[in-house]
Amino acid sequence: MENDCLFCKIASGQMDTEFLFENDRLVVFRDIHPHAPVHLLIVPKRHIRSINDLTEGDHDILAEMIMTAKQMAKKENVDAAGYKLLFNVEKGGGQVIFHLHLHLMGGKVW
Repeated sequence: MENDCLFCKIASGQMDTEFLFENDRLVVFRDIHPHAPVHLLIVPKRHIRSINDLTEGDHDILAEMIMTAKQMAKKENVDAAGYKLLFNVEKGGGQVIFHLHLHLMGGKVW
């Protein structure tokens, strides 16, 4: 865990955040600044700064994030209508919190 990382604090339970899903490797919670009616964040518990910091050993966590997003889309009833999955990478790519996370957004027509 990084000392100043907001998502590390959330994932470790140091902040009062409602998890929609949790296992030993991931947490899922609602974005506090949603850009769609359904806007969830899929976050690894282990600190990975960004996509650029992934290693060859991180294939499994990425696959798990995407499969969890698929399950959460179904749970949130946006699977049939459609949804977006988005990784923001580095400041120029819109990343604001430097802890890897996947956005799941749905519930509106783009």
